[in-house]
Amino acid sequence: MALEEWRRKAEVDNHRRLSDAFGRVVEGSGIRGGHLALFALPLAEVELRCGSLLEEAAETAGLRSYDLRFGDRLLARLQFDAPPAAVFAVDECARGLEIVVGAAWSEARATQASDELAAIDTATRGIAGVLDLDRVLQLITDRVRELARAQYAALGIVDQEGGIERFITSGISRAERERMGPTPRGLGLLGVILGEAHALRVHDIATDPRRSGFPPNHPPMHTLLGVPIGAKGRSIGRLYLTNKLPSGDFTEDDERLVEMFALHAGIAIENARLHDQVQRLAIVEERERIGRDLHDGIIQSIYAVGLSLEDVPDLMEDEPEVARARVERAIDSLDQSIRDIRNFIFGLRPELLEQAGLLGGLAALADEFRINSMVDIELDTEGAQEISLPPNQTGQLLSIAREALSNIARHSKATRGEVKVEAAAGLVRLTINDNGSGFDPDIPRGPGHQGLINMRDRAADIGGFLIVESEFGAGTRIIVEVLRREPTNDEAASQGDQ
Repeated sequence: MALEEWRRKAEVDNHRRLSDAFGRVVEGSGIRGGHLALFALPLAEVELRCGSLLEEAAETAGLRSYDLRFGDRLLARLQFDAPPAAVFAVDECARGLEIVVGAAWSEARATQASDELAAIDTATRGIAGVLDLDRVLQLITDRVRELARAQYAALGIVDQEGGIERFITSGISRAERERMGPTPRGLGLLGVILGEAHALRVHDIATDPRRSGFPPNHPPMHTLLGVPIGAKGRSIGRLYLTNKLPSGDFTEDDERLVEMFALHAGIAIENARLHDQVQRLAIVEERERIGRDLHDGIIQSIYAVGLSLEDVPDLMEDEPEVARARVERAIDSLDQSIRDIRNFIFGLRPELLEQAGLLGGLAALADEFRINSMVDIELDTEGAQEISLPPNQTGQLLSIAREALSNIARHSKATRGEVKVEAAAGLVRLTINDNGSGFDPDIPRGPGHQGLINMRDRAADIGGFLIVESEFGAGTRIIVEVLRREPTNDEAASQGDQ
């Protein structure tokens, strides 16, 4: 009972109770004196003396000594001062104390393991959902310092040559970090740890022969634990922890705990890197799409206006009426280009998707189209009230509608158009038609005309298909059909947040 209280809380009163209990056990076994040195972490270290061995100077060479173990783990050392006749009682007492100490250590170790798992779970949850790489690296460094109870921590990310390309710190203020100078080059012990595939513990950096010294303004550091971080079978960095708190060296348990955390850290770093790459790729693809759309319509229109005005100065003297008509047509064309640019910018705005799903987005598109064109557009949503789609399907259908309306304004010479959406039997059908000049959809389009290709690609992206019905003088009808998919819980929640 006294040892259990000491396991739970190492304080003065519990030390006194533990010492009294040890004295009673020794005295009850007919032994003159005893000395127990317990050093079995996570049990708090303690030294107990009683009887003839109460004073340290009283120890003699004739004492009986025992190593108290739990399996292969040395937990404590015990000494008894006993008369020869009490040998059996001494051995029995030692075996009993070994059982008691072993049980207390085992329970303390189980509690520690449970606490460590909870701490790792909390730490990994804190980084698992973060996709910004810089934020992930800083969170990892902060969390591992807390886990290992270290005064300072650092995370070194290695480059392809094995050198340190990034060095993130925790426990040091930004001002202190700046005063220490540039990123470490990986010399001394940092370099030793970089070259190792396993963890490394150092008792005192200042006395280790592998050290290379600290830069000016560097805080004092002594104990060190270095642990590699890997992902997909390759090394991506190292964790460095210094100055174990409140004191002492980093232990095997610390090493094991940080290694477990490093496994999760490697996954989090790779996820953040992958997300960063996907984001950069998405930006590149969006730039290419914008470039295609601008080149296909607006830029070509403006270029044509420029060509039409090149000989206007000459015409102003010889044929002023022709020049005036040419300028008026150019003004009309530029006005149309301005409307196209406004429509294009409107199509890039995220507010479209923040409307009430597909129907709200179509209503916003129709309103903008009416403002910026001379075409009377009608919106028919009677056949799709309260339709709910995942964000990807909604976004692609809105983009198709935007592209089709843009084509009506630029190419069709229409006076009237209709946007209609229907939903029945698990199918969503979006139809955009006009009464314009029409065209032959079977004629191959040049590389500069990407509108229909873009629409077909968008439809295919959401598991649907696109039909184009048109002929000269009879207008055009664009039909998109896609199987309706209910939003997942996360998608529905995301739409609710909007």
